[in-house]
Amino acid sequence: MNLRVKEMKRGRKNLKQAASEQDFKLKQCHQSIAQMMETKRDNSLFKRKKRRSNRAYNLLVMGCFLGLPLRRRRRRSRDMSEIPQDLLIEILCRLPGKYLARFKCVSKQWSSLISSRYFCESLHTITQPKQEPHLYMCLVDKDGQSELLSLSPDKTCCFAVDQDLSIIGMGGYFLNGLHGLMCFSIRKRACIYNPTTGQRLTLPKIKPDIRAEPDQIRCIKRNHMGYDPVDNQHKLLSTIVIYSENLVNLKTEHWVFVLEAGGSWKKCVPHENHRPHAPFVAGKSISGSVVHYLAWHDMYTYAIVSFDFRSEEFTTIIAPVDVRYDIPAIQMRAELIEYCGKIAIFEYSYLETEGTTVLWVLEDAEKKEWSKKSFVLQPCQMHLVQDTELIVKGTTQDGKVIFAPLEMHSGFYILCYDLQNNGLSKFEIKGIPHRWFDKECYFDLRLVNESSVIYLET
Repeated sequence: MNLRVKEMKRGRKNLKQAASEQDFKLKQCHQSIAQMMETKRDNSLFKRKKRRSNRAYNLLVMGCFLGLPLRRRRRRSRDMSEIPQDLLIEILCRLPGKYLARFKCVSKQWSSLISSRYFCESLHTITQPKQEPHLYMCLVDKDGQSELLSLSPDKTCCFAVDQDLSIIGMGGYFLNGLHGLMCFSIRKRACIYNPTTGQRLTLPKIKPDIRAEPDQIRCIKRNHMGYDPVDNQHKLLSTIVIYSENLVNLKTEHWVFVLEAGGSWKKCVPHENHRPHAPFVAGKSISGSVVHYLAWHDMYTYAIVSFDFRSEEFTTIIAPVDVRYDIPAIQMRAELIEYCGKIAIFEYSYLETEGTTVLWVLEDAEKKEWSKKSFVLQPCQMHLVQDTELIVKGTTQDGKVIFAPLEMHSGFYILCYDLQNNGLSKFEIKGIPHRWFDKECYFDLRLVNESSVIYLET
């Protein structure tokens, strides 16, 4: 009896142990299945998150620049390939020009789209917000190495270099532009650059008909950009000058290039009474269709020369006789500026020594009527111009004259002269690469007031 009881107890114990082991194995199985399911869910969630992140990346970046609010709640974003191209172009067209240049780095698709003719033409149909002017600086050393720097104003009365928009190997001599396009000369060729789309067009060399004698100098003095509103064409005027010492035996040729597919240089033949001239400063264009620039006829006679890009004709207005008539061409410091919507000659030959400037405003071009304004710099600001040879680099939107030192080595800066209150302000330029310090180099400045919407044919 006792033996049977013991066997029954031993049997119950074995059954409990077996049941416990089975429960443990079943529990382990459930845990393994749960872990597998959790891992699978995690992997699936990770893949979904990654896909969402990849799909939404471009829109997120664009949204930050467009100022769109970022919500905490996550929503599924559509794939960029599902967005119609017309909608994408409309979004991109509303961005400032400097952001378009950055967005070309997002993908090959965006780079190709932003540089396309269709995109450039679409910009015409969309009204863009008014943009702040952008200052570009071009540096060229004696070996021909160049760099184009993009400068933006900050809150400390300084200009800072935007490293993302600066391009090594871009830029050249005699920087000028129109409608957001920039023109410069490099190795006797004219180059057109669109900072918005990143396009660059190098024009062919000019084969002039005039030849320089052994004792003469031949040079391409200036390139001026203009616009033909009737044919909707942008053109480039280039002037070739041959002269002897002191501008004796002066000869000139003028060539026009139309910025279109298959464009070539065409010689412009002036009227018989047209007098040869040598441009010596950058031109000024108010409407875009006519460019005005100062030029010398001889050592003591200079004039305002106007070129109409529609008719391709020249007109000349001799400067007033008493505009520092005793100053020869090699010593004259003058520039054309826009003053109250009119063309004016800003003469500053004695700014460095006496602090004086003279402004001659062309009140009526047909009647050749001029008005004269004289300015004397405040004594407390004379230290900004003394012992420094300055050159005018254009004007701001509010009419301030931009001065820059003719030579800059250790410190880069510009001066802004307010003709309304006769005040001079200094703005330092920060962020210039160190390789440009303490070396002899050419530099130029150009204030660009708008983004370019022109497609350059190549």
